[in-house]
Amino acid sequence: MYLAHLSLTDFRSYAQLELPLEPGVTVLVGSNGVGKTNVMEAIGYLSTLGSHRVSTDQPLLRFGTEQAFVRARMVRGEQQASIELELNASRPNRARINRGNAVRAREILGLLRSVLFAPEDLALVKGEPAVRRRFLDELLVTLEPRHAGTRADYDRVLKQRNALLKSARGGRLSSAQEATLDVWDHHLAGTGAELLHARLGLVRRLQPHIDTAYASLTDGSKIARAQYRSTLLRPIVEGVPAPAENDDAELLAGLSAGELSERYVEALRELRQQEADRGLTLVGPHREELDLFLGQAPAKGFASHGETWSLALALRLAAYYVLLDDDLSGTQAPILILDDVFAELDAQRRARLATIVAGAEQVLVTAAVDGDVPPELHGARVRVLPGTVQLGEGDGG
Repeated sequence: MYLAHLSLTDFRSYAQLELPLEPGVTVLVGSNGVGKTNVMEAIGYLSTLGSHRVSTDQPLLRFGTEQAFVRARMVRGEQQASIELELNASRPNRARINRGNAVRAREILGLLRSVLFAPEDLALVKGEPAVRRRFLDELLVTLEPRHAGTRADYDRVLKQRNALLKSARGGRLSSAQEATLDVWDHHLAGTGAELLHARLGLVRRLQPHIDTAYASLTDGSKIARAQYRSTLLRPIVEGVPAPAENDDAELLAGLSAGELSERYVEALRELRQQEADRGLTLVGPHREELDLFLGQAPAKGFASHGETWSLALALRLAAYYVLLDDDLSGTQAPILILDDVFAELDAQRRARLATIVAGAEQVLVTAAVDGDVPPELHGARVRVLPGTVQLGEGDGG
């Protein structure tokens, strides 16, 4: 699969942008601040309905506007498809597929698959657990778009349950509150178990690719590992990693979503008074963690800057390989997006990363200067200017 055309209307800094694209490598070159990342952000948003830079949609609308459009034409094998996303300031976003009737935005999830590398990815290793949970959930939704509904249902129930707990904070729960919590517990456990079951399966799929990708980016002297930690097995104190040998994905392997749901109900019942005292839900996927290790040491706090970069890149590459494994038809290989990544890497890591990704069906790269792009990534060049782009020739590499 590759993106053949991207059109932006009132998205970020672009009043209007028309960008034709081809398979292979395309490099967008321009000074910092002219809008290169805005283009990549738009493509990433079509894939995940989320930005890698901001947590809300409002900054995506060009200042002073109430609506923005992102349109794309894709080629999958011998077929073409178009998607349009309408972002609105004051009402839900909408989408259109092949110029059909408007549908909910999440109906386009899974149609355009991409993996985006960006400087913000350092937070995958150094940041809070929520960043790593989002990494897992976005990949889950790309693989199985129905999980967007699972996540939305879980968040809705969690919000309702927390509101009830806060109303009783510091005191004893009334019989009516206890009865209502029983209902919310079963709803939370059901959707939470479905999400947990999917995450556990995904971590098992990612693990071999993480180690392989990390080894290909480094000298291979350390083994990179990811281990899921669940509130079903132990309380989680954020910022404190589990021992390297405690992999909950292995301990919980084989349990069905129904069995996991029963365990969540038991855990919620056991912690109910503690939750009422604190006014928040202590058990569930929203508090769980993906611990990262290099050798036996936690990556967070122990990895060097170079190791941190390599591990963050390895996580993205692992996501790319999982999506390739899932592409049974051979027509849905994800687009690789490298947004201002090479400027952050030393020469050796630049060359290794470029060699790994060069064979992808479509690779989109941004750089402030041509010299930041390794020679392995020869291809078309697009000059990015404030509010517009200037199409160029291939670099002849």
